Amino acid sequence: MGVRYLIVVRHAKAERLAAGGRDVDRSLSARGRRQCARLREWATDDHGLARYGPATALVSASVRTRETFLLGFANTALVTTHSESSVIYNGERDVSADVVMSELAAHDVGGASLLLVGHNPTLSELIATLVAPTPSWLRDGYPTASVCVVALPGPGPFTAGRYEMVARFVVDER
Repeated sequence: MGVRYLIVVRHAKAERLAAGGRDVDRSLSARGRRQCARLREWATDDHGLARYGPATALVSASVRTRETFLLGFANTALVTTHSESSVIYNGERDVSADVVMSELAAHDVGGASLLLVGHNPTLSELIATLVAPTPSWLRDGYPTASVCVVALPGPGPFTAGRYEMVARFVVDER
């Protein structure tokens, strides 16, 4: 039985919500665009995220997640295909880890790794649900533009379970 991966990415830093604006339309800030440059470095590094591909990507339909995907992962060897989902956007309603797992299963082509670009607190809940033991860093939240990689048994369809976290990438902006 082979191994494939679930690569869970929180969107990069977004602009604040403008008066009268909609959360779904928030775009990346200058800091967020810098974070995406680091994500792209990891996505193209054979010792970074690239070693966990190729992956099918599922991206929340918000502007900030789509921009994170485009600037960080689009047109890299890590990602073979991608689709967007309004179901996993949590700015207008609570989205549970179960909802995200159902969407992942629905978009899973089997065999390839999965890359998810989404939002917190849903991603924290997802990692707490899937990773055993629950990582201690999760108590402090899921920082923007951070990545957690979870090993999945392959090549069958994605299913809920308890899996091992094999890597974590966090943008250091000091």
